Amino acid sequence: MVIHEDAHRGGTVVAFSRSGELLASGGWSGTVQLWQLPQGSAVRRWRGHSDSVNGIAFLDADQQVVTAGYDGVLERRGLDGALLQQLPGLIAVTHMDADALLDRMVTGHRDGSVRLWRASDFTLLVEKKLHDGEVKAVAIDPARARYASSGADGSVAVWAESGNVQYLEEPSMDAWTLAFSPDGQWLSGGSWFRLYRWNLAAGSLTTIATEHYGIIKSVQYTGQGESLASISRQTDSSVYFLDPVSGEVMRRFQRHDLCGADIAVSPDGRYLATTSDDASVRIWVLGE
Repeated sequence: MVIHEDAHRGGTVVAFSRSGELLASGGWSGTVQLWQLPQGSAVRRWRGHSDSVNGIAFLDADQQVVTAGYDGVLERRGLDGALLQQLPGLIAVTHMDADALLDRMVTGHRDGSVRLWRASDFTLLVEKKLHDGEVKAVAIDPARARYASSGADGSVAVWAESGNVQYLEEPSMDAWTLAFSPDGQWLSGGSWFRLYRWNLAAGSLTTIATEHYGIIKSVQYTGQGESLASISRQTDSSVYFLDPVSGEVMRRFQRHDLCGADIAVSPDGRYLATTSDDASVRIWVLGE
């Protein structure tokens, strides 16, 4: 494991390139850092936002990095940090997800709205007001061009570019994170102590107990959906691979010193990365 103790004033997001050769991370103060794998060495650093970075992704065959901030700014930069495009003046972005092959980016905002963009040039394609209060999380199902969002009002929506919106059964507490299963049958989420698992055909919800004893802040499916990488915060900072059906811990990793913020698994399954309020970025080698 590689630990960078002072990567950010406080860490918020991590994302791998499709090749798995680069990791990008963002933090509270608007800084972005690129890391070279497998060594985990620092490559490039810039400050793209005046507030927290709440979304980060690689585009254009891993040659660009797109970020979204609570300052209401979207940015595209080259790997050298050169600014390629900036779109200011948006309502504060609370979460963002992007997919390079689909060329789509979805942003959730403080006012409960969601926006769908063409990622390569920030063309606005869809704008919807789906939630009362801020958007907690957004997610993309790239194989089916579907999108999901959850709000502070407890609502969870699945929607398409065509405009169709399906509201799922509401959980007992807000969903702080969302992830589509690779087969498209399920949407997983997390809140205090528990996983949420929605059957997308029926819209029904199953709530699953876990060993997390705080808010499950970030989840991502691994491989073909055999496990969920998860990290928690508030009264917890644990990092696990969970069984997405039972919630049982399949693999344990060293917890952070303070609240967990985000988790990512590289597309090739070789690496795991996390960041947290403790300012560190951590990188594990899962397999060769």
